[in-house]
Amino acid sequence: MSSITETMSSISSWLRAITELGVSLILAFVVIDVLFPGATGVVENISGIVGQFSEKGLVGLIALLLFLIVFRQK
Repeated sequence: MSSITETMSSISSWLRAITELGVSLILAFVVIDVLFPGATGVVENISGIVGQFSEKGLVGLIALLLFLIVFRQK
């Protein structure tokens, strides 16, 4: 039983590391896009995603809040 928990812990730590790397890359691309507008297109994509959440009204707000709660859990 301990090997299963060790495996799940290992997978969880790998996924957390990959997610943190992805967030770091997104932040780096946002900085690059601010310094050189239109270089990466990340800002337009982020604004499109936020626009999709806002178009859905209350349902979009609840989905965004659930996403933030899940993302913040560590």
